[in-house]
Amino acid sequence: MAADPIHQFQITKLFTIGHIGGQEIAFTNSSTYMFGTVALIGILMLLPGRQLVPSRFQSIAELSYEFVANMIRSTAGKEGLKFFPLVFSLFMFIAVSNLIGIIPYTFTVSSHLIVTVALALLVFFTVLIYGLAKNGLKFFKLFVPSGVPIYILPLVVFIEVISFFLKPVSHSVRLFANMLAGHIALKVFASFVAMLGAVGVVGWFGAVLPLGLTIALTALELLVAFLQAYVFAILTCIYLNDAIHPGH
Repeated sequence: MAADPIHQFQITKLFTIGHIGGQEIAFTNSSTYMFGTVALIGILMLLPGRQLVPSRFQSIAELSYEFVANMIRSTAGKEGLKFFPLVFSLFMFIAVSNLIGIIPYTFTVSSHLIVTVALALLVFFTVLIYGLAKNGLKFFKLFVPSGVPIYILPLVVFIEVISFFLKPVSHSVRLFANMLAGHIALKVFASFVAMLGAVGVVGWFGAVLPLGLTIALTALELLVAFLQAYVFAILTCIYLNDAIHPGH
């Protein structure tokens, strides 16, 4: 039988932390990989130190810093750099957790909708609260595009409001769906290799094609792991720009 491609996404309880309101609070494999991701990022950013001639790890840390800083400057301007800690943390957490998830028999944190929804809601409420605090009622100019004829303005405002509140949905589902689909496809093709290889010599020749596809999909997943972190971060910058500079 083929390996179950959904089994890799199963949440497993490791131990119980406590109970709140009759609900069990458990430490799971997902929690473990989240803590592991944060630990790896901390090691990457803190361990190399500040050497005049940067080491490989220091170079990676500096490139990551500059990459995110340039992303914010190009989308939200210099004023957007006040949100650098938020955007950098989101980018690194998603990128590192996605890369960890490609390793066989590991767990992909972003393949669970609850995780991506939590990250998207963090961005959404940051935009909403900061936009209202900084701009007051002027923040609502975001929903009133300039140059729109008055007779269709109510419809346009309605569409803008709906699209604003749907941003967390698209923001979270995009990351979740891409990681889920990619890992399922990878698991399916890898199981074909194992099944055909078990048949014998004839099966070995038949396994060449799915093996090649598995390797190609693995390379593609490496690209997607970074690309999805970049997309999530760049959309975060665009949404923050709406809070900093409301209106069209």
